[in-house]
Amino acid sequence: MATALVDVPAAAEGVRRTATRSRDGRWSALFLAPWLLGLVLLTLGPMVASLYFSFTDFGLLGSPSWVGAHNYTELLTDDASYWQSIKVTLVYVGLSVPIKLAIALGVAMVLNTKLRGLSFYRAVFYLPSLLGASVAVAIMWRQLFTGDGVVNQFLGAFGIDAPSWVSNPDYSIYTLVALAAWQFGTPMLIFLAGLQQIPRTLLEAASVDGAGAVSRFFRVTLPLLTPILFFNLIMQVIGAFQTFSQAYVVGDGQGGPAESTLVYSLYLYKAAFVEFKMGYASAIAWVLLVAIAAITAVNFLFSRYWVFYDDER
Repeated sequence: MATALVDVPAAAEGVRRTATRSRDGRWSALFLAPWLLGLVLLTLGPMVASLYFSFTDFGLLGSPSWVGAHNYTELLTDDASYWQSIKVTLVYVGLSVPIKLAIALGVAMVLNTKLRGLSFYRAVFYLPSLLGASVAVAIMWRQLFTGDGVVNQFLGAFGIDAPSWVSNPDYSIYTLVALAAWQFGTPMLIFLAGLQQIPRTLLEAASVDGAGAVSRFFRVTLPLLTPILFFNLIMQVIGAFQTFSQAYVVGDGQGGPAESTLVYSLYLYKAAFVEFKMGYASAIAWVLLVAIAAITAVNFLFSRYWVFYDDER
């Protein structure tokens, strides 16, 4: 009868490895616990709660009562201010995102040249992105565009009688667009990083073939930069749909004048914390979430026609 031979050192080594992996797993779980706890309590929990509240009549101080899809029906069929907020937001996104990206790409191309003090210029151009979301900068921006602000004083020096930009409903949204475009630092740095990854040999070869600066940009630089452009587009669109503090401070805090600065997030805030309609506000928030997800999905769908990656060349 044959006797099975056991490799004692190998078996002991396997036991030690199993024990080590088990111990490492426990430590990993311990270190991940704060993040997981925060995810459940501060993100997933509130999301589930808000989804439930969106189907209720909840006034914050009382108990929620189930109303089904009434909040969503009222939003889509019987709320003129809600549709105005959508209109204002679409105008804001449609203007601010392309302008910001165009400025960011232009400045990045200038900074991609051999300039002295390049680090200083990068910091200077990035600074507005750090300060742009602050209340202090929004207050300063409002003062710049008032009737007797610096902008109108400058235009007045050339004999131009300009309106009070922030208090005129025909122009107030454009002050928010200008503020957003001024905060081009983050996409600029991302564009700059992408430009520095483009091989110089490709540009030099195109130049030797007789391509001018404009032709090199549209035939070489821009196609190679499309993944970076796509990333910046997605991030800026999502951020623009969620803008709040600029509209709250530069406007009158209520979306005025004449609801011309009533962006979507500001209307959500008014429904929740001015009118205390938490159920209604939750429905507004979930419509925004679905809308952003749908727009992002559409952007990804159409990206296959204009975004070119390295492995596709």
